[in-house]
Amino acid sequence: MSDYLIRLANNPVARRAIGAIGLPTPDELARADGPYAERPLEGKLVLLSDAGNGTVMSVLKEALEQAGAEVLASLDGERRLDAAVVDASGARVPADLAGLWESLNPVMRKVNNNARFLVVAAIPEEAGDPVQAATRRAVEGFTRSLGKEIGSRGCTANMVYVGEGAEGHVVWPLRFFLTGHSAYVDGQPVRVNNAAGKPGNAPLSKVLDGRTALVTGAARGIGAATAERLAAEGAHVVCLDIPAAEEALKATADKVGGSALPVDITADDAPQKIAAFLKEKRGGVDVVVHNAGVTRDKKLANMSRQFWDMVIGINFEAVTRIDAELDKAGVLNEGGRVICLSSIGGIAGNLGQTNYGASKAGLIGYVQARAPELAKRGVTINAVAPGFIETDMTAAMPFAMREGGRRMNSMSQGGQPGDVAELICFFSAPAAGGISGQTVRVCGQSLIGA
Repeated sequence: MSDYLIRLANNPVARRAIGAIGLPTPDELARADGPYAERPLEGKLVLLSDAGNGTVMSVLKEALEQAGAEVLASLDGERRLDAAVVDASGARVPADLAGLWESLNPVMRKVNNNARFLVVAAIPEEAGDPVQAATRRAVEGFTRSLGKEIGSRGCTANMVYVGEGAEGHVVWPLRFFLTGHSAYVDGQPVRVNNAAGKPGNAPLSKVLDGRTALVTGAARGIGAATAERLAAEGAHVVCLDIPAAEEALKATADKVGGSALPVDITADDAPQKIAAFLKEKRGGVDVVVHNAGVTRDKKLANMSRQFWDMVIGINFEAVTRIDAELDKAGVLNEGGRVICLSSIGGIAGNLGQTNYGASKAGLIGYVQARAPELAKRGVTINAVAPGFIETDMTAAMPFAMREGGRRMNSMSQGGQPGDVAELICFFSAPAAGGISGQTVRVCGQSLIGA
């Protein structure tokens, strides 16, 4: 469903009129078109600043140049920035935070629309004392606030916490957060460490070539977009959905050159059927995307036990049962990636969604708890938490509720299924081995939640 405010904002006369009455004038986001490129920052002007005793500067500079960027230490004249990267990993005391101001204050009026900001900090829990830990954590508050200042122009601000000795893992988040692949991800921190293995020579394009991915709920919406995105990186995608959606499921599978697997994931024998298919037809699986989910909204006083059990069973319990069987049958390959679809409803809660909120919060806890166990095999597990995404479900909302969902974020607009697929693809890549146990929102920095 198209967004009328974005359409109007593209007309200069209408833009002035809607701005005059206090309505937001959101810019259309500059989303990436196609798979990852070897040099995604070709022709882009990027400022690289050291906020003071940064420890990742050399890695950042090399990664930016490898991505094709023109890297500047300062900005002169009338040129305008496409991105800015600040290394704040050396911050130890509150006074060091001035390096953030010194790095960005002079250039904030010299950035293009849809510019990208990335701030790097050291992990607070690895600090030597409470003041140092608190100073590192302060960088996150700065970054989130920056994102809310610039989001209306389609710009984003995200950050990477870098663990000691894991500097090489910053390359993949840098390439994601500085390009249109992350257009609707804003104000988000990602942590990288060596728990699931040290950085290797992972591919930077065609990142899933020769790999097998399973996507549940793949017949339409976010699932179909995810299947298409993973296939664009070279994966053979096993598309799974309920038998009642078999026609749409086969259409998705045919479109991406994958396989269709019509299965009800809540059936008693569903995990065994899935594991057997993956083992016999594909020899195992490298990427598992738990996307299937439902809503059955009612206030708790009016909610039936049937609605409660359905949402918990599909959104949460089926995930744990499938994963347990994949582990038992040895189907998930070493170095695999597991991605669960949570929601900002699982972070902040939502009216009439006690069942849905519980299921999505459960997945956040699940990825946190499983990450150390899976890391022993080089496997990562993460959660993606979408906000308001333009789907058939949101199109059916009452007008006022739909408009509220669209506007209550830094970018004053809803996301697209492809935005969620992009974040899933980011987590699916071999180069994402330094990221596990985390939940990242794709919500345009929604005003609710953390």
